[in-house]
Amino acid sequence: MALFEWTDTLSVQIDSIDAQHKKLIDLINNLHDAMRAGKGKDVLGATLDELINYTRYHFNYEEGLLQKAGYTDFANHKGEHVKLTQQVIDLNEKYKTGNAVLTIEVMNFLKSWLSTHITGTDKKYVSQVKAKGIV
Repeated sequence: MALFEWTDTLSVQIDSIDAQHKKLIDLINNLHDAMRAGKGKDVLGATLDELINYTRYHFNYEEGLLQKAGYTDFANHKGEHVKLTQQVIDLNEKYKTGNAVLTIEVMNFLKSWLSTHITGTDKKYVSQVKAKGIV
């Protein structure tokens, strides 16, 4: 059973962003599955690395849209991206040095992190981006 299911409440009604959010959910679910299966450090580390890299890609893409739209809260949105990315990088570094263990609490943090970002932060830009007709 997946840790994190896509629901319509997560949709920002921008197909490219929704597809990227679905990919992030898949990566979190893959990490959860690897953790539950007792996979070795290398598998979990590679999955965390993929999650970090895709998160960076997604945030860069999203920030490009926001800049094109002249999003009025861009600086705060970008700041949240920086903070969220750093939290996952820190978790990965702690995990790889043996100072953290992937637990259900960590997985729930990642789930909450993405869900809260989508529903609380991303949905704020939708009307302004769509009004500019760039998506």
